Amino acid sequence: MSIPDAASLSARLVRYADLRPCTTAFIDARTPGSNRKENFTIIGPGVAENPDQHVHIGEPHGFNIGGARQPPHCVNSQHSHETAEVFAVFSGTWAFTMGVDKKDSTIILKPGDVISIPTNCFRGFENVGTDTGFLFAVLGGDDPGRVTWAPDVIERARGHGLVLLENGALVDTAAGRTVPPGMRPVQPLPAEALSSFDRIDTIALETCVVRADRAVPQVAGAGMPEAALIGPDAPLSGPHGFILRRLVLTPGDGTDLHARAEVEVLFVMSGTAALRWDGGELHLGPGDTFSVPKGLMHSLHQQGQDDCILLAVRGGDTPLPVLAA
Repeated sequence: MSIPDAASLSARLVRYADLRPCTTAFIDARTPGSNRKENFTIIGPGVAENPDQHVHIGEPHGFNIGGARQPPHCVNSQHSHETAEVFAVFSGTWAFTMGVDKKDSTIILKPGDVISIPTNCFRGFENVGTDTGFLFAVLGGDDPGRVTWAPDVIERARGHGLVLLENGALVDTAAGRTVPPGMRPVQPLPAEALSSFDRIDTIALETCVVRADRAVPQVAGAGMPEAALIGPDAPLSGPHGFILRRLVLTPGDGTDLHARAEVEVLFVMSGTAALRWDGGELHLGPGDTFSVPKGLMHSLHQQGQDDCILLAVRGGDTPLPVLAA
């Protein structure tokens, strides 16, 4: 590939401080208890129901990157997804609750923990900590489909100004918009439809999680060992449409100059790193997301006094060999 300039690569960097939230992304966004959450679509359209949701990078990657930021005791209501949904806890303490009635199981996650929630099951999550928390999210596929809501979510949303239509579009009647002629609001699922969703007990739910202290570097990377989180050689080994790695750069560490044959997105969990290529350098800080162009020869180097921990999301279900300089 031709060597990109700094401006073109900067356009692939989304700073945490520059994230543009949507506070009415979903039908429950004005329901008491859920009305203070912020949703982000960082790469790809995500599953936001509001057409006003800002997409930072629209280029298809084979997966979607997003985020959720919630103050203490704010709840993301029970719902189900059509493709894989993975969360990494960037900040805060979170309770993930399974089942249409929240009674199947609950698990607590803290910074650095990763959870992969299966399709066709109801899940919700709440910030149970004392500070505002942020979840980094990955959804499978360029088109991750629609959200299916638990019946009580639709019922509790009535009268709060957000109307979800059968075609998946959200209409904000409080903002003066009206339901288009011939379009009908989505109705709660009947009992027979709910019976087709899977249920996950506490033991099964724990197998969906990789704790931060169990992410042991074991896979050869670009001159640095990586911890495999999702993929055929990882604790979470089922097909997702992407793999997930954890890389820790200690003071003075750096990777070899390398490129990848698959798309890769880097997310900084903590610390700072410099991404260098022939012609420039970008500094990445906590919460920043960077989409690395396929074939770009580059290296990563720890900056500052503290370890830099990064997550790498790579396209496909099978790791591809690193391309050396």
